[in-house]
Amino acid sequence: MLVDKDGKVQPNAAQSWQYSKDLRTLTLKLRRDLKFSAGGPVTSKDVVATLERTRATPGQQQAKLAKVTSVSAPDDSTVVIQLASPEPTLLNYLAQATGVIGDAATLTSDKTKLRPTGSGPYVLSDSTVDGTEYDLVRRDDYWNAAAFPFKTVKVKVIQDRTAQYNALQAGEVKAALIQAPQRKQAEGAGFKVKEVQSVAALALILADRKGEIVPALANVKVRQAINMAFDREQIVKALLQGVGRPTVQVFNPNGDAYNSALEGTYRFDPEKARKLISEAGYPDGFSMTMPSTVISKSFEPVITQALADIGVKVTWEPVPPQNTAASISSKKYPAVLWFAGLNDAGREVGDMYTPEAFLNPFKWQDPDFDKLLQQVANEPDQGARAELYKKVSEYTVKQALNAPIAYTGTLWATAPGVEFIPSVVVLPTVRDFGVTRG
Repeated sequence: MLVDKDGKVQPNAAQSWQYSKDLRTLTLKLRRDLKFSAGGPVTSKDVVATLERTRATPGQQQAKLAKVTSVSAPDDSTVVIQLASPEPTLLNYLAQATGVIGDAATLTSDKTKLRPTGSGPYVLSDSTVDGTEYDLVRRDDYWNAAAFPFKTVKVKVIQDRTAQYNALQAGEVKAALIQAPQRKQAEGAGFKVKEVQSVAALALILADRKGEIVPALANVKVRQAINMAFDREQIVKALLQGVGRPTVQVFNPNGDAYNSALEGTYRFDPEKARKLISEAGYPDGFSMTMPSTVISKSFEPVITQALADIGVKVTWEPVPPQNTAASISSKKYPAVLWFAGLNDAGREVGDMYTPEAFLNPFKWQDPDFDKLLQQVANEPDQGARAELYKKVSEYTVKQALNAPIAYTGTLWATAPGVEFIPSVVVLPTVRDFGVTRG
């Protein structure tokens, strides 16, 4: 499967699928003309081997298969996945990184770590320099090669945004993310610039809702007060330079869970916030330590001052870039400033609020919320499920499970001949670029 521009799951390697009535069995039918880059056929046994390896291997994808109890291959083109309970996000997971199909015969090979035998439209060429430049060559024997207009794709790893723009100007790359101040200059130089307004939610993740490290965070009045501490409009204007928009939600504004009526829930009101914190039993405020990461660095002065104004003293503890994700999973910090990627509603819930969620390290749970999530999982009708997701969003906002600040956007600049095609899918792929003529 693949996720299209509107965020819907469409046939791809799996040409069809069907759930059982109880939503606990998913049957996938593979295309019969699939081949690996080494030339061998892709069969259901390869899918089983890949998914079982993911289930057994710690990593970002493992938790996404937590409800899977077994994967089987009744024949070469059929895959049957059994679930302990309904998982409404499973198709979306399988349509992205979780569903990548590896060659069963080479999964454990050392070579696979850097040069896998893949089943996709491109292969890594020998000119690839790991960590610096990845050179991709289109496979002419791929079943849908015509859908990919670029015969070769080079992905350059350039960390610095200024260096990215310089590479674009020099013709070293034909597409790059640029910063807001570079927009007019890029357009004046003949580059086409497209804005994607919402790709992530900038949010203060209030991870310690159980109050294990900072007891105050277990009180909903304290969490609501934190939501009132931020002048969201000013943060978008000054720190995001207008590329984004204020929000009190973490769900994709183009997705099922988003509810525009919730946006007025928390106005910037430090005085009311201080009163709530006092009512919660903390008239003198409280303190907490947060990780200083590559994500938080430029926002720290504003966050520190905003929280200080309502009586919350923040100490920032430096964290090396390679430990950014670990700063959440370590359960060392009660709150973390984070960019939460936007996706479909089910995946966002799975990444943020379920007990196994990456952004729920303290494994917070609530009976009422669990009941609501169970209703979502057991609802087969897409329209009815969308309405339930809106209730999920309402619960997370009114209970102030986190403190969202803004949806952040990006600017893509492309050289003549290349077009960026915006979609609701956050992480760009080669499918998001096309060829312009004339």
